[in-house]
Amino acid sequence: MSIFCKPISSKKRFLSFRKLNEIYSFSIFEKASSIPASDWECILQNKTLFLDVPYLTLLEQCTHVKLNFRYILVYYKTKPCGIIYIQIANFNLDLFSNQIDTLKFNKLNIFKKIIGSNKNDDHLMLITCGNNILSGDYGFLFDEKINQKLASELLLKIMDVISKEEKLTGTISATLIKDFVKPLEPKKLFESKNYFEFLVEPRLIIQIQSNIKTLDDYVASFSKKYRKRAKAVLNLFLDLESRILNAEEVKKYEIELYDLYSQVFDRAKFKLLKLPQNYFSDLKAIYPETFFVKAFFYNKQLVAFVSSFLMPMASIEAHYIGFDYELNNKLDLYQNILYSLINDAIINKCTSVNLGRSAAEIKSTVGAIPENLYCYIKPQNTISKLFLNPFIDLLMPSPWIPRNPFK
Repeated sequence: MSIFCKPISSKKRFLSFRKLNEIYSFSIFEKASSIPASDWECILQNKTLFLDVPYLTLLEQCTHVKLNFRYILVYYKTKPCGIIYIQIANFNLDLFSNQIDTLKFNKLNIFKKIIGSNKNDDHLMLITCGNNILSGDYGFLFDEKINQKLASELLLKIMDVISKEEKLTGTISATLIKDFVKPLEPKKLFESKNYFEFLVEPRLIIQIQSNIKTLDDYVASFSKKYRKRAKAVLNLFLDLESRILNAEEVKKYEIELYDLYSQVFDRAKFKLLKLPQNYFSDLKAIYPETFFVKAFFYNKQLVAFVSSFLMPMASIEAHYIGFDYELNNKLDLYQNILYSLINDAIINKCTSVNLGRSAAEIKSTVGAIPENLYCYIKPQNTISKLFLNPFIDLLMPSPWIPRNPFK
């Protein structure tokens, strides 16, 4: 089945039921509050919190970066059959600061000409199908009656329309579709639309076996070498006081939490979007029963925290963390955060913990197993093609050695 869509002027891009062909159409919204809730929920059906309208609304209200949003409802005749979430970010080329030296001489001259003396200006627009502050495939959902081939055709055509209609004022611009445990199909379709497939850092998953009733049981399943290390780390936990903060406490410690989060963010390899200070308190206010912030105190001072979601499918999803780097070596704060998440999962009778990306080797020492994440990127003009490899280098996994702590 062929799918087509004629170019539409910017004034008409937010009209309802724009035709893709005789039976499929779509509508674009700029604000989460404008989304027809019943149509969106018809597809969402509580499958993921991260496409929930209250959460998407929070991202709009609390973000302080140059970020715009597009929400798309896809219709089969007049019945909703798919939802697509898009973020449009503008940022400057400081993002590539560590990759510039890898450019060949002629490309480096082009780079210098582009940025000129305006190093702090925004030169790049990234149109992302998905969420740039989360690890996971939170970009689209289609009705189960829509097969994968058709879903991909609809998605790519709509992404093409969005790319053409947005004012691509940035000299360098690209379209990104992220993060999938399995490659999207059909592969030839994505290749024909000039999308490059690549891997990003894997997410790390802890599986909790049914016979594990306590954290001691979990550590007992380690080999002698790793069991000894785990006990040494957990002994340091005895010097810490930990507790889950209620909504009032999250607000009370907002500045301290943000400082600890910033210490981790500032050391990250890829720093596209930084959360605003009120993110955690706002999130706790919206999801008081499923979003948690656990704080760790040392000598009555807040020195670390971990935020997480209790997900519907008997799992815990680690969100953002923060800790005092100066105390990390003394107290092994990071590994204690990991063991605390595992302990919470056991207490809540969860079967898995999603520890997210980064620090893969350390996470594997506590039993996490890597899951590959596939992404697809399409440069939107000739100049952006020159920076495709440096951009992918930012996202690709760093070399690491998987560890297996179990017997």
